[in-house]
Amino acid sequence: MTDPDSGRPIVAELGRPETDEERAARIAENRRKRRANQSATNLALSIAASLLVVLFLVVVTVREDPTPANVDYRATAEQATASLGRPVVAPELPEGWYANRADLGGDEGLQEWYAGLITREGRFIGVLQGFGADPTWLDDALRQPSDDGEPVEIGAATWTLYDRRGVDGVGNRQYALVTETPESTVVLYGTASDGEFAELATAIAVELASLSRP
Repeated sequence: MTDPDSGRPIVAELGRPETDEERAARIAENRRKRRANQSATNLALSIAASLLVVLFLVVVTVREDPTPANVDYRATAEQATASLGRPVVAPELPEGWYANRADLGGDEGLQEWYAGLITREGRFIGVLQGFGADPTWLDDALRQPSDDGEPVEIGAATWTLYDRRGVDGVGNRQYALVTETPESTVVLYGTASDGEFAELATAIAVELASLSRP
């Protein structure tokens, strides 16, 4: 409907034609709303793109395998033995156990064989064997024990038991067994049960006994 006097459309909300000022204000407001909608849409698209990038990095780039690697630690032990010119401890693991790491480190003065083992119950025991080890090496391996430990017999070998469960600052060295041979010092430590430690210590004691035979 148009106004018969001006020929302009009558605005229903006003009941009359718009003035020039009202029309300019309406156009400006409509433009402002369009810009606001475009900004909101662009912001939403930008956030969505950022989330997709983050999801890609999490799923593809930084994702870790939830299952620890099962390494052939006895094959690595053979290589370490060949490199050292003397055997390292690497007994046959009990059923259900596996190794998730094995390597030889150190320098000419002190070389260190390490194996990280996971028990059938999913607990951890680390095996350290230091060649040329001294008390300082042992203190570091045990995170500075506060006492001399307790001697125990496991698998026909004498071990020193360090039970510091609940003690702060020792990490996963809260429980440890240590035995010494003429050539090396063997340290077992971790979060496994007493029975699991005894199982591994027995296997290692048998292997150490066999290695000492002429």
